Amino acid sequence: MNDRYDAGAAGHGADQYELVGYDEYGRPVYRQVPPQQQTQQPYDSYAQQGYGYDPYATGGQQAQQYDPYGGGDTGQQPQTPSYDPYGTGSHQQHTGGHSASYDPYGRTASSGQQPRVAEQTAYIPHQAGPVEEPVTQERGDRDYRTEQFAFVEEPDQDSEDVIDWLKFTENRTERREEARRRARARVVALVVVLALAAAGGVGYLWYAGKLPGLSSSDDKKDTATPTGAQKRDVIVVHLHNTKKGGTSTALLVDNTTTKQGTTVLLPNALALSGDDGSTTTLAKSVDDDGSSGTRDEIDTVLGTEIQGTWRLDTPYLQNLVDLIGNIEVDTNANVPDPDAKSKGTAPLVRKGKAQTLSGKSAVAYATYQGSGEAQNAQLERFGQVMQAVLRKLTSDAQGATTTVQTLGMIIEPPLTDKDLGVFLAKLADLAKGGDYKTALLPVQTDGTLSAPASASVVKDVLGGTAKSPDKDAAIRVSVRNASGVKDNTGKARVVLLNGGFSFQDGGSGAAEATSEVVYADAADKGDATEVAKTLGLPAGAVSKGDVSGNADVSVVLGQDYAPSSS
Repeated sequence: MNDRYDAGAAGHGADQYELVGYDEYGRPVYRQVPPQQQTQQPYDSYAQQGYGYDPYATGGQQAQQYDPYGGGDTGQQPQTPSYDPYGTGSHQQHTGGHSASYDPYGRTASSGQQPRVAEQTAYIPHQAGPVEEPVTQERGDRDYRTEQFAFVEEPDQDSEDVIDWLKFTENRTERREEARRRARARVVALVVVLALAAAGGVGYLWYAGKLPGLSSSDDKKDTATPTGAQKRDVIVVHLHNTKKGGTSTALLVDNTTTKQGTTVLLPNALALSGDDGSTTTLAKSVDDDGSSGTRDEIDTVLGTEIQGTWRLDTPYLQNLVDLIGNIEVDTNANVPDPDAKSKGTAPLVRKGKAQTLSGKSAVAYATYQGSGEAQNAQLERFGQVMQAVLRKLTSDAQGATTTVQTLGMIIEPPLTDKDLGVFLAKLADLAKGGDYKTALLPVQTDGTLSAPASASVVKDVLGGTAKSPDKDAAIRVSVRNASGVKDNTGKARVVLLNGGFSFQDGGSGAAEATSEVVYADAADKGDATEVAKTLGLPAGAVSKGDVSGNADVSVVLGQDYAPSSS
């Protein structure tokens, strides 16, 4: 530590120091006693106005000296250096009867800038002296110093509050702008999503052909893919009425290309051709030729490719409807209860919209043919029931297969329980979606197909070509055996086929004495005469009358028929 000493004081031990007060930090302040000191003027640090030291005295006023140690008033005193608590050296010097201000650091004060006087500067032994401070310039009659303006160095709280407010306002504005940007982004994203969804929905409807004002789904899909190139799965179903007898036949079609299902109703009068060239009807073929033979004959006439046959007896249809939980049908007739014992009993099925049918009522409605109605009326009711069953059946392949297996039906090969279940599940899905319809195959009175009339079903739905037996190729002859000899039917068949005629089996009946050959149209009289000659019957047996079925000529073999003569 560097202790500052006055060079003169160190070399003159006779120099004396006296305590003149304390500085602002509480440290004692000394000064060197002048060699010829007059009466000591005590320093009154607590001098009040008019007594003792006035640090701001401007001169011209006589101050009374106050001695805190009891010295009293000494009167006029010699000139004494005034005390400057800040050590600036700027003071007024009193003369005569005026007392001079006193500097506790031992520096004399003057009215102007004065040089420092070394011998008047008090030092504290073993303690650093006062720090040299630059002399400030006088500004007018007052001295302004940096320490007097403490507010310059203090932080401006108001300024910081303003800055914080500006930052808060700016941050809140940015947050609002960010919220607006996010809201706009969400609105834009929502609009884009809705636009894409709408475009996708319109695109799907356009692809499905369900937009209003556009062509139907069938027209669009058929034009996209030629009817001949479309893939179809087809099975034939025969409904056997086990109580009243008779059958009803329909084709179930699944067009996998156009995603369209159809039930094609086949009238029993449809003319079919056998392998031997003989002609028969659909109803008779089901009874005589069985499922396999009938399926092949239908393929030949309609140009289809049937995958299997479903034999559906009326008890199984009843169980099927009960198993799936009833069906709803828009019925077109009141159907009496077949088990009713009196005529006044309420009908089992009432005519009306959305009639709920149980298994028993569904069978009664599907097989009902009113008095004077054609077979096609009953066939159309069967189609209504089939479509209602498909709408109610499950679309799950495994569930539909389980339903088929639960019925316990005998499935004819090559069709299996699983094949039928999967096939019905696909049709059920189409029926639930509204992509299912029922169509009746138009058949002429003779059982043949008219190309213009049947094209909408045979070509568009089945994708086939009508191949009815050619009327000009062979005369269709229906033979009923009334001779009492069973073998006569077979013998007559051989003779007619060898003669170039088409044979139709008309069954057997009660014995009759004479044979008959009947034609319906006058144009067929010559053909009837030729048939009689081929069978060895007299020309008198030929007559005009009603012809059964779709045959051109009907023959009744009586007891006078002798096969050996033919």
